[in-house]
Amino acid sequence: MIPVDLAHALQAAGVRWTPRSGDQFCIPKPALEHEVFTISELTIEPREYPTGTILAFNGTTEWALDSVAQDEALWLPREDQLRELLGATFRSLVRSAEAFVVTVDIPGQERREFTGESASLAYGRALLALLAAAHS
Repeated sequence: MIPVDLAHALQAAGVRWTPRSGDQFCIPKPALEHEVFTISELTIEPREYPTGTILAFNGTTEWALDSVAQDEALWLPREDQLRELLGATFRSLVRSAEAFVVTVDIPGQERREFTGESASLAYGRALLALLAAAHS
């Protein structure tokens, strides 16, 4: 899982989320900021309304939450989701002795490598650089 600060940076860079079963998110508010929630039709499901999407907590009485607006949640994309967001720019993922290395082709730049202690972190860093290049 990527760290919350990287998730915030990706969101600020324009990554948008359509909630689906299996997605993880946190609620960046005191007392909840360190909890990771997973969408599941059995416990947390996205519900679409004309006013926006809410994430409904079904049967999670220990949290005393009924729902939270999607814009109050912070998506924590998985490795496969980050790779998908990289699209055709993705070239490779290699595990070295020290880290994971993701190689991407960023338009207008040379091929670049991004490292991380996990594959998700390396993918997230690559995606952030790709988005920054697209906005410059």
